[in-house]
Amino acid sequence: MDFKQLVSERFSVRSFSDIPVEKEKLDIILKAGRLAPTACNNQPQRIKVITGTDLVKVDNFTPCRYDAPLVLLVCYDKTVCASAPLFETGLTGQVDSSIAASHMILQAADIGLGSLWVMHFDPVKAIDILALPENIVPMAVLAVGYPSDGTKPADLHSQRIPIESMLL
Repeated sequence: MDFKQLVSERFSVRSFSDIPVEKEKLDIILKAGRLAPTACNNQPQRIKVITGTDLVKVDNFTPCRYDAPLVLLVCYDKTVCASAPLFETGLTGQVDSSIAASHMILQAADIGLGSLWVMHFDPVKAIDILALPENIVPMAVLAVGYPSDGTKPADLHSQRIPIESMLL
């Protein structure tokens, strides 16, 4: 699929089938996250892969898994981020890990998987439940899997402001 078609057709999936994501496809998605550009090429993005019986842990820090058979907790390592005095944290971790997450959701769509970028989660609970080291900061939950039959974009998905409205 070409890029224009990919970004036009990809949508947030909120209903997943129970078909597991193959390891080969997971590896392709993770490679896309690894290739994401980061400030000073510090590569602070860290991904926690959650599958199988561990998925119940995810349900304890977000209500938005929608039965996805694969969850990628996108984090950053605050000890390896570049400095960014303009950001509240003083670090580039949120931006760097967001770019990696964007690469991964687009890659998932390109190989026939659906995804949902979840920001509605409790990062403190995620840290505790998953026993993450204190240098790791959770930034997003990516629910990934094969969309259920009949899954379609949300009603507001295709509503976009004119480009002129986007420009300053």
